[in-house]
Amino acid sequence: MTQGASRERRPVMLDVEEAGMRRGRRADSCAIVIFGASGDLARRELFPSLFELYMKGLLPAAFAVIGVAREQLDDDQFRQRMRENVMKAVTCDEGDWNEFASRIGYVQADVVAAAEEGYAAVSERFEQVRAELALDDNVLFHLAVPPSLFSTIASGLGSSGLATPRSGWRRLVVEKPFGTNRESARELDVQLRQVFDEEQIYRVDHFLGKETVQNMLVFRFANPAYEPVWNRNYIDHVQITVAEDIGIGTRANFYEQTGVVRDMLQNHLLQLLCMTAMEPPVRFDAASLRDETVKVLAAVRPIAAGIDSGAVRGQYGAGSVGGEPVAGYRDEKGVPDDSLTSTYAAVRLMLDNWRWAGVPFYLRTGKRMTRKLTEVAIHFKPTPYVMFPPEDGRAVHQSVLVFELQPDEGIVQALGAKQPGPDLAVRTVTMRFDYAEAFGVEEPPSAYAWLLLDAMQGDQTLFARSDWVDRAWQIVDPIVERWSKEGPSDFPNYEAGSAGPQAADRLLARDGRKWRKLEAGELA
Repeated sequence: MTQGASRERRPVMLDVEEAGMRRGRRADSCAIVIFGASGDLARRELFPSLFELYMKGLLPAAFAVIGVAREQLDDDQFRQRMRENVMKAVTCDEGDWNEFASRIGYVQADVVAAAEEGYAAVSERFEQVRAELALDDNVLFHLAVPPSLFSTIASGLGSSGLATPRSGWRRLVVEKPFGTNRESARELDVQLRQVFDEEQIYRVDHFLGKETVQNMLVFRFANPAYEPVWNRNYIDHVQITVAEDIGIGTRANFYEQTGVVRDMLQNHLLQLLCMTAMEPPVRFDAASLRDETVKVLAAVRPIAAGIDSGAVRGQYGAGSVGGEPVAGYRDEKGVPDDSLTSTYAAVRLMLDNWRWAGVPFYLRTGKRMTRKLTEVAIHFKPTPYVMFPPEDGRAVHQSVLVFELQPDEGIVQALGAKQPGPDLAVRTVTMRFDYAEAFGVEEPPSAYAWLLLDAMQGDQTLFARSDWVDRAWQIVDPIVERWSKEGPSDFPNYEAGSAGPQAADRLLARDGRKWRKLEAGELA
C-alpha cells in the first residue's frame, strides 16, 4: 500500500457462534394465580412478562392466568387494563394480544376480610378453567401484595385446600422484602412452611433474572483465563452500584417503613455480592449454587454503622435530574417534613475467607442519583512493576472489568494500549460487549420473564433460599438498628442528580480509592 492510500476499515464487532434467542423448553401446563392483580407490580412487570413468554412460545400450550383482587372488575375490564400496560412494554399486534387475553380471567375477592368466600371463588374459577382448557392440576401462586399479607394468604390457601393438589404441584412466589428484620423473616418463614415446603417457595429477587448476572458465572467459570486471577492476589477491590435516577413516586408509605437498606441492600446488592464472590459450585443447579451463595454471606465480617466502621447513609434534597428540577425526599407526597428515612446507603464489606482476605467490596445504592445504573466493577491490581511510567501527571493505568446490568446489559473491559505515535504512551481503551447487539436480539428478555418461567418449571436456582435470607438480615440488622437509634444531623445531605453524599466519597478515600463515576461513557 502506498503512502496516503486509503485503507478499508473493518467494523468493530463480536462474532457469536449462534445469534438470536435460544428457544428453550416450554413450561408445564398450569394456571398462574396472581393475588394483587390490580396493583402496580402485576401491571408493570408480571403481565408484560407473561405475554413476553407467550410470544416466545415458552408458555405451555394449555395455560390460564387468573387475577385476584378486591377491585370490582369483570373479565373484559381487567383484560383491557392489562392490555394498556402490556402494549407499553412489549411490541405486539392485536391478534396476538387477543389470543393471549382469552386465557386471562379475573376474580373479585377479598381473601383477607372475607377469606372463606374469597378462596372459594378462586377455587371455583380454577376448576372452571381447568375443565375448559384441559389444564393439569398445577398452580403457581404469585403474591403481588404487601409483605404483611404473605402469611395470611398462604394460610388461606392451606385452609381452603387450594394449596393441596390432587395430582399435580403447587408453588408459591413471594416478593421482597421477605420480612423487615431477621426475627420477622424467621417468623414469616415458619408461617409459610406450615403450608408449603421449602421446595415449593420461590423468593423473588428480579436482579438474578438478568442475563448479565447469570453471564457473570459463565464468564468466570467457562473461560479459564479469568478464574485463576479471581482472588486477592490480582483483584484490588470490587465496586457494586445500583443507582436510580427516580424518586419514590407514590410509594411514600412503603418507603417510610422500609428505607433503602431493607429495600435494596438486604437483597439486590447482597445477591450481586454473592454472584461475584462465590466459589465454583459443583454443578449449576439450585442446591449447589445456593450452597455457595450462603457461604459468601457467612464470610462477611460484621459491620456497624458510621464511616469509621464501614457504612454511611444519605437522603436526597432538591436538585435536578436530566436537566429537570425535582423535589427533595421530604417534599415528596406523603413524606413527613422531618423524615429521617435513608434513600442512600454505602457499605464497605470484607470477606473473611481464603479467596478474598483483604479485598474490600464497596456497595452503594440510592435514589435520585445522576442516572440509572447497575454494575459490578472488578478493579484489578496494577502490575507489580511500572514498566511504562505515566506522563503528563496521568495516573497509572488500572485494568477494570465491568458487568453492566442496567440500563443496558453487557460487559466492558478497560485495557491499557499504546497510542499510535513515535513515542510510547499508554492510554486506556475499552472493549464493549452488548448483549442485544452481539446476539441480534431486538428486545432483550425481561428478568421477570425468566424467573416466572423458572418457577413454572420448578427450577429454584435463581431464587433465594431461607438460610440465605436469614444470613442477609444478620448482616444488615445492625446497620438498621444503629441508624434508628442515632438520627442523622445532616439530612438531606446530597442533591438530587448527584452521585450521593460526600461521606460516601470519604468511605473510599480512607483506603486511597474512589468511586467510579456515574456519568455515561466515563472510564474511571
